[in-house]
Amino acid sequence: MSHTQSVERTESATDASESSADATGSRADATESPAAASADPVLSLSGVTKEFGPETAVDGVSLDVKPGELLTFLGPSGCGKTTTLRTIAGLEEPTEGQIALGGETVAGDGAFVPPERRDVGIVFQNFALFPHLTVRENIAFGLGDDADASAERVDEMLDLVDLPEHGEKTPDQLSGGQKQRVALARSLAPEPEVLLLDEPFSNLDVRLRVEMREEVRQILKEAGVTAVSVTHDQEEALSISDRVAVMNDGKIEQVGRPESVFERPESKFVASFLGRASFLEGHLRDGKVETGIGRFDAVTLEGYDTVYDGAPVDVLVRPDDLRASPASADLADGTIVSRQYVGPSFIYRVELDSGEVVHCLHNHVEEFDLDEPVSLELTAAHPLAWYPR
Repeated sequence: MSHTQSVERTESATDASESSADATGSRADATESPAAASADPVLSLSGVTKEFGPETAVDGVSLDVKPGELLTFLGPSGCGKTTTLRTIAGLEEPTEGQIALGGETVAGDGAFVPPERRDVGIVFQNFALFPHLTVRENIAFGLGDDADASAERVDEMLDLVDLPEHGEKTPDQLSGGQKQRVALARSLAPEPEVLLLDEPFSNLDVRLRVEMREEVRQILKEAGVTAVSVTHDQEEALSISDRVAVMNDGKIEQVGRPESVFERPESKFVASFLGRASFLEGHLRDGKVETGIGRFDAVTLEGYDTVYDGAPVDVLVRPDDLRASPASADLADGTIVSRQYVGPSFIYRVELDSGEVVHCLHNHVEEFDLDEPVSLELTAAHPLAWYPR
């Protein structure tokens, strides 16, 4: 367990209120009104478990999603995020637990509402467009029999996804990004209570993926729809979501706003999965932390209290928390063992004399040679997360 969990109990009332909002699924910011933050959840999962024979794919997942919120289940392959999405859609029936949509129980307590009777829309990885239908016909699929009302709704959707001139084209005449927007429009056309997105950007190239993330978020916010997405791409989850639920081995390890989850990970798994993480072995003694790069004030640790003095800990440091400087071999903390060029920056891998490995981020004009001895300075301007060892 991360020490940041106990930290939240000692922070100010404002921070405690914010943490409580994260835990209950509310968020009031530029993308959500205070009224929405206090509204009843559109989607509720309570103790949802799904077993496949002896294997437990989803293990006791509980979560509320508020109106207009975009929540993303994030985790590695096999963590249970897609199975969770399928239980929400009605494509899988939970072994245990309850799911409610709009206050109505759709699974659990002896009830199971099939997918076609659930007010949900789904955007699949491969878009699943009908190749023989035009864009207009694809969007109209699933709308009512009123031709005039259907045509008007299709026009609205084409404008929403910025494809008003493409209605008569077929899917093979569209780019990957345009196909995704058509799939989104088709799912939004019936005005579902919840929109589900299954790895929605995985079939796009890297450049288009980044572009479409911004477009899709904008479209969803303009439509005011409540959405649940699943992805293994941390950058995607952090960039489009109002909240992120990090899953591991069928369970939710942490849920909260993207910046909160990234900056205050509650477990080493979350810290390692979100961004490049290194852990300094340390010992707390007399208000100091002794590490392989020297001693520094324990107040640098989030929520430090003297009650922990004497404890062995692991301190989370990311590449931008450390700065390397050339040093003589007798004064160095470690040696550069590799470097990765990432455009405007280099990420250096430093092996410390203690045997630990950390990473440092430097501007591309600051170059170090492989095997060069360096000293390291902790430059983090924020409290550091830490974990009992």
